[in-house]
Amino acid sequence: MIRTYKMLKKRREAGEISGFTLIELLIVIVVLGILAAVVIFALGGITSKSAVAACQADGATVQTAIAAYNNLNAGSTVTTAALTAAGSTQYLASWPNNTSHYTFSLTSGTLYVSTNTAGTAAVVYAGPQSCTGVQ
Repeated sequence: MIRTYKMLKKRREAGEISGFTLIELLIVIVVLGILAAVVIFALGGITSKSAVAACQADGATVQTAIAAYNNLNAGSTVTTAALTAAGSTQYLASWPNNTSHYTFSLTSGTLYVSTNTAGTAAVVYAGPQSCTGVQ
């Protein structure tokens, strides 16, 4: 075994053998694995932050559509169908849908948001602070 090692060492020093050793390759793989783990943990919180921002933006959009509907149709109750109906006045192109993080619903003209957290009931959407439970 030692004789083989010495022979390979001489051949390598003479330039007959080139390439990486198994140990060098394993070290590179371990370092890349550590870097990948650091990146995954660093990006873990960004997903929930983006879901909260999307909830806030969707809520503001729906609130604006409801206000526009109420302004033009005084006295009538706004419905999801009325906001998304393709007609002369379409207030929303589509209803916000991100069921893995939150859900918006419209009942009797009142906008509700459910954060899809276990044991959490839908609450009246009262601005961006209503999305704090989104995960």
